[in-house]
Amino acid sequence: MTTEISQETILSRTSWLKRLTNGLRILYASPATAVGTTIFILFVLMALFGPMLAPYGFNEQIYTDARQPPSPTHWFGTDNLGRDVFSRVVLGARDILRLSGLGTILAVISGTTFGLVSGYWGGLFDEILMRIFDSLLAMPALLLALLLLGTLGPSENSVLVVILIVYTPIVARVVRSVVLSVKTRAFVEAARLQGESLGRILFREILPSVLPALTVEAALRFSYAIFLVASLGFLGVGVQPPNPNWGLMVSEARQNVSQLPWALYFPAGAIAVVVIGVNLMADGLKRILQAGD
Repeated sequence: MTTEISQETILSRTSWLKRLTNGLRILYASPATAVGTTIFILFVLMALFGPMLAPYGFNEQIYTDARQPPSPTHWFGTDNLGRDVFSRVVLGARDILRLSGLGTILAVISGTTFGLVSGYWGGLFDEILMRIFDSLLAMPALLLALLLLGTLGPSENSVLVVILIVYTPIVARVVRSVVLSVKTRAFVEAARLQGESLGRILFREILPSVLPALTVEAALRFSYAIFLVASLGFLGVGVQPPNPNWGLMVSEARQNVSQLPWALYFPAGAIAVVVIGVNLMADGLKRILQAGD
């Protein structure tokens, strides 16, 4: 019995490694996707190992080195309080990727569930739910976020709720559009005739057909969530100082941009680079899922 379990475990691990290898091969088959994947991996590693990479604390003030340009001692220079910009950018990666990633995951799970149920059931439930989502989508995302934060107050949990509410309707409409075209296919009808439960039909029969479009949409929502978190930090209604949020760093540096341009350009550049990387990677993720169908 131990031998059988051991063999099954080995086969499972081999299959997982094979899928991972094939996925990376597809991602790196295209130069643009390879660049995007590499950028994303580097920023994830930066978020995971930031405390080991940053030479200074995110709020450590070195008064004698204040307002210093980039140098071997301070790679990205220092701000007007003497804080090392490189350390703050590196340590800020964890904060912004964690908030954006977790918020996007919650929005994708919520939107996928609503989209599957609404598209499959149809009828009055679908009509009412879509009208509610349309009313939310009628407002610009940033304006809706500001209204919600005005009610909830500025905090990390409030930012997560904002991302969830802002992006759930968008994901739900994308999923619903795919479900409407899939639910009439023969394999879904066969599952229904066999008496399979609603959950099994939605998540085992229909969901795999939704995954390619959902993956690309999730990647796009993640990139927009990064912009949203940074924008809320820039406006001062998201996470609060001295948090090394990239948007908050840009806001603090813009008053002295003529004297300390590096304090603004490096966090702004980090936002732009990671968003570009995620969008470039999205096309490769779609190809992986299509290849697995």
